[in-house]
Amino acid sequence: MLLKSILSVTLILFSVIDIPGSLPVLLAMKKEGVKIQPFIATLTAGIIMIVFFYGGVSVLGLMGIEMSSFALAGSLIIFFIGLEMVLGIRFFRDSHEDGGGTGSIVPVAFPLVAGAGTLTTLISLKTEFDSGSILIAVLINLIIVYIVLRSTGWLERVLSDQTISTLRKVFGILLLAIAIQMFRSNIY
Repeated sequence: MLLKSILSVTLILFSVIDIPGSLPVLLAMKKEGVKIQPFIATLTAGIIMIVFFYGGVSVLGLMGIEMSSFALAGSLIIFFIGLEMVLGIRFFRDSHEDGGGTGSIVPVAFPLVAGAGTLTTLISLKTEFDSGSILIAVLINLIIVYIVLRSTGWLERVLSDQTISTLRKVFGILLLAIAIQMFRSNIY
């Protein structure tokens, strides 16, 4: 049961973080001369996720927001992220004009890896999974993110645009199903 929980949370976070879907952005940044330090980006994203995982509920409590309400809101955000991935349209707009230099913290660590969808998902997952499973899943995803960031040059040569697009759509469909399940389980 623990292994199933870890696998479920890992897949959910993998879909939300969407590092395959971020590859076009990462590769474009690389072509523009933006330097990405994989370790710094991964560590920063991990710190953001852990701090929000432990402190996010307290902040919600101060604002009088119940966990189930936040989970419902999170399921809607996940649903729209899934729609973006499947339909290729943008609901969320971020402007990140880095203009060269380093992009390790902004925009890679935040918001590409530890963005609103990821942070909302972390809090939402607390309603269905134990903290240990979630933290292990975060670690697994951070390892994957680090490997992808280290491998952007190689991935650029190996993956076609069609492959990246297909991966994005598959994970989008998974996110839609996850969002619907989270919504159903938090309505009462």
